[in-house]
Amino acid sequence: MEKLIAILAKEFSQEPEHIKNIIQLIDEGNTVPFIARYRKELHGTMDDQLIREIADRLQYLRNLDKRREEIRSSIEAQGKLTEELSSAIERAATLSELEDIYRPYKQKRRTRATIAREKGLEPLAALLFAQNIRQGSLEELAAPFVDPEKGVETVEDALSGASDIIAEDISDNAEIRKALKALINSKGLLISKGTKDEDSVYRLYYDFKEPVSKLQSHRILAVNRGEKEEFLKVSVELDPVAALDVVKRHTVLFGSISSDFVAASAEDAYQRLIFPSVEREVRNELTDMASEQAIKMFGLNLKPLLMQPPVKNKVTMGFDPAYRTGCKIAVVDGTGKVLETGVVYPTPPHNKTEEAKQALSRMIKKHGVQAISIGNGTASKESEIFIAELIKDFPNVAYMVVNEAGASVYSASKLGAQEFPDFDVSLRSAVSIARRLQDPLAELVKIDPKSIGVGQYQHDMPEARLDESLNGVVEDCVNAVGVDLNTASAPLLARVSGLSAASAKNIVAYREENGVFTTRKTVQKVPKIGPKAFEQCAGFLRLPESKNILDNTGVHPESYTAAEKILELCGYTLKDVAKGNVSELRERVKSLSPMRVSEYSGVGIPTVTDIVNELLKPGRDPRDELPPPLLRSDVMDMNDLKPGMVMRGTVRNVIDFGVFVDIGVHQDGLVHISELCDRYIKHPSELVKVGDVVDTVVLGVDAAKKRISLSMKQVNK
Repeated sequence: MEKLIAILAKEFSQEPEHIKNIIQLIDEGNTVPFIARYRKELHGTMDDQLIREIADRLQYLRNLDKRREEIRSSIEAQGKLTEELSSAIERAATLSELEDIYRPYKQKRRTRATIAREKGLEPLAALLFAQNIRQGSLEELAAPFVDPEKGVETVEDALSGASDIIAEDISDNAEIRKALKALINSKGLLISKGTKDEDSVYRLYYDFKEPVSKLQSHRILAVNRGEKEEFLKVSVELDPVAALDVVKRHTVLFGSISSDFVAASAEDAYQRLIFPSVEREVRNELTDMASEQAIKMFGLNLKPLLMQPPVKNKVTMGFDPAYRTGCKIAVVDGTGKVLETGVVYPTPPHNKTEEAKQALSRMIKKHGVQAISIGNGTASKESEIFIAELIKDFPNVAYMVVNEAGASVYSASKLGAQEFPDFDVSLRSAVSIARRLQDPLAELVKIDPKSIGVGQYQHDMPEARLDESLNGVVEDCVNAVGVDLNTASAPLLARVSGLSAASAKNIVAYREENGVFTTRKTVQKVPKIGPKAFEQCAGFLRLPESKNILDNTGVHPESYTAAEKILELCGYTLKDVAKGNVSELRERVKSLSPMRVSEYSGVGIPTVTDIVNELLKPGRDPRDELPPPLLRSDVMDMNDLKPGMVMRGTVRNVIDFGVFVDIGVHQDGLVHISELCDRYIKHPSELVKVGDVVDTVVLGVDAAKKRISLSMKQVNK
């Protein structure tokens, strides 16, 4: 335990005591959102992302220790564990290093070396590899091992078998493998060659060569996919002279009659056994590194997408574009309740523009539609042009093109069928598109995060690791916002700290059977919500209907008494909070000194600060403090764009080499990383995030390839 604490404290630059407390809290079954929000005094106010990273690393180190003990026990059972070997196992810092140490002691499949051992040639191999005989000949040493009954017909057979044994032993040497991996990582080249003449998205990699040390993660993933789809042949190139020098330094002792023999065996080991294996391992490590970067990037993009400010209390029309089957329409009220659905045909091949205009105009007037949410899929451009023309007659209506990724997945899901059993799949999609504008978080939690479409190469990622990471992001977002206990859907409730899919369904069932909840404590009557689950979830549940105003804040029930004491000390009551008459609360706490307030209320200063923030704005939604989404009333065509035009847009995706921005012309434009700003940045995420509204300058337009080049750094030049 002390070793784990020391490693984590050093890696994350945190106090050992805080790391120890986090480990203890995790082991006690507390969730990351709960630890981050309600145990700040124990970990020094780390945020949820850092705590999650520590939890992930803790799991890796524990798995490493478990494997360490398995390997030590296995080698000990073989009677081959030495102090030196035990120390090497203890020092190994990665699973890869551990497996290299264990390699010679693994049970192997039948190889040339095992066949040679079966023929009794291991003593000859050991004699030759020792390289301490300076007189005589190899033939004289090998002659005693000739045994036709064992299949060793000649001296040459004996020497060949000994060479196979030496080669395998060299290939199993952990130090050699470690040194060669380091050499590849510092001096090696990744090379890819095209296998087809036809043009493809992989043309950039048809004749590609780059140092392994400089490879960017998106290039690694692109090359991997191109190889998988048989457009590329990929290899790692390493100077064989330098590589063999590494192998021979560890194996060859000059001056012996067997030195040249061992050197030849070392060359065989490198070419036949070591390099193919090490090349595969290095590429796997590169893929793992690139995958982790891509997963991290996906999470960074997903969080702001989920946390986009909702367009609250607006009657919204969802518009799911299509060609042949028509555009599906769903009008929902300010709470997301479906008011009307329909199908119109303003797009080719039908082109019933006037008929569609009349139908939608009637819906807009009848329901008081204020916003239109258009999906960005097939026929989106034609639909956007149609809507922009339509709303010229409705000056109070604006539209926004939303990312419809995953809407079809939700529509065809069991959950979609449960929510709207009487709707066909396409109409469910229109409802989802409307609700995405109203409350992105509440709607997107119904969809597998991988299907939301803000990453790169997500379908090439390790599925379990990607799911774990993205579900953690969703969980953090849901709990940062809080959930209305009386209106939240089961999928949204299931993301609340301490709740599961089963307990979330039980809450909805209890609500439907017994009516709305009136206090947080009532949740404990729901099946499968015991004391621990209640502790974890209570602070993240909101109850606007409760008589106790604290039930509609982020104040945890365990701190209700503390909240009342803080108010009392500052001359306020809960009634003042409910009426919004505590505007000077923060100043009064400061004037009394936070330490005094902390001592009087019985909670730490970080908790005092959080309680005060909640009392100042009961029921607050942190998303309301972010810039609102960019609603449009007109549309431009790509052909209308000219270099030098300044366009305001919304960041749709952030990837390793740049940022895609929706500037209102259907096709997202790319701001390359070099055009983001004048200073050096390692990654675009340092500057922008999904959902940001930014100003850009058009650099160029390639209508044929549907490419728009943009710049952010040239806006004010």
